[in-house]
Amino acid sequence: MVLGAMSAPAFAQDAMTDSGDTAWILTASALVLMMTLPGLALFYAGLVRARNVLSVFMHCFAIASIASILWAICGYSLAFGPGSPFLGGLAHVGLANLAQVRDGTAISEPTFALFQMTFAIITPALIVGAFVERVRFGWLVPFMLLWSLFVYVPAARWVWGGGWLAHLGTLDYAGGIVVHTTAGVSALILALLIGKRQGFGHTLILPHSPALTLIGAGMLWVGWFGFNGGSALSASTDAALAILNTHLSAATASLCWIGLERIKLGKPTTIGLATGAVAGLATITPAAGQVGAMGAIVLGLIAGLVCFYAVQLIRNRIGIDDSLDVFAVHGVGGIIGSILLAPLAMTSFGGVGYAEANGMITQLIAQIVGVGAVALWSAIWTVVLALVVSLFLPMRVNADAEREGLDLASHAERGWELD
Repeated sequence: MVLGAMSAPAFAQDAMTDSGDTAWILTASALVLMMTLPGLALFYAGLVRARNVLSVFMHCFAIASIASILWAICGYSLAFGPGSPFLGGLAHVGLANLAQVRDGTAISEPTFALFQMTFAIITPALIVGAFVERVRFGWLVPFMLLWSLFVYVPAARWVWGGGWLAHLGTLDYAGGIVVHTTAGVSALILALLIGKRQGFGHTLILPHSPALTLIGAGMLWVGWFGFNGGSALSASTDAALAILNTHLSAATASLCWIGLERIKLGKPTTIGLATGAVAGLATITPAAGQVGAMGAIVLGLIAGLVCFYAVQLIRNRIGIDDSLDVFAVHGVGGIIGSILLAPLAMTSFGGVGYAEANGMITQLIAQIVGVGAVALWSAIWTVVLALVVSLFLPMRVNADAEREGLDLASHAERGWELD
């Protein structure tokens, strides 16, 4: 009888959660973490010159640690805890007082907090691509800590944490606004603030290892199944639809990109194939659970076309050294997907339709307001935080360190033994 009484609470707790849903979200969490470590790190590392490859890994790994600790201490509580429509309170500081079951799901709140932590990790890591080969590591660490707190956490609250944009009706299935708009806009601002790499616009700066980039892109593609499919928060038909749409959009965008390269440049490239796939993945992210298969293909086609020309516009015509095209791919893709979610969610296009009393125009307005508000918030705080941190720690390495490469100048190591 004593043993039975002692085991009853554990049995009751287990009965409140679904083991299948829990297993899937734990797996999805691992997949999303893999997107950053090592997927994004490999993708970016292959695109820089050989003397800077380790610095990219260093940035991604350091950000993963920074974002994780911040999320555990206060980030989760401020984004998802009880509070105002603009920011949560301190009820879950230190990940305390988490519920046995997250409201509206069949998973525990610690499982939900873990899954959301992986999103908080990859979002600031995406920004790294804007200033590779010239950023000072000592500046990057405090900036990314503050950026996560002042930009990512409020955006997550507004859209996913029951905040004011959620009440307005703004939809963002897996991060077109919260992840890709915040990171993309901030990346463009930082590329302007830090300035161009030495030789940019005068000498050809080539990726040192397309092979690493392709491996990273493949890991991102697979990991994105957890990113979008896990956002269903259940092992369900919704998750299957999100994963199917994710794959179709990436496949379409990658083919579109290399087709444009063949027309414009004469030959398709592996870098173009990888970049196109990521553009398709970013674009489908906000709409993965709202559109049908044909809507996903349409978004992939638009992503390939628009992001391809966005890269040419920003890099070649305007001359901004957003080194690895973070804004043109992630920012533009996330914004496009977030806005086009509204028309493509129509049931006549194979989408899931709208909430009761909502129509396409109402949803479109909510999407535009959501994108605009988060983009403006990201831009303002990125400028403020970058300049404040720069008062104490320089943003950019000196000219000699840039020529030597960040691997040696900042970390006293080499990624490869160079003759």
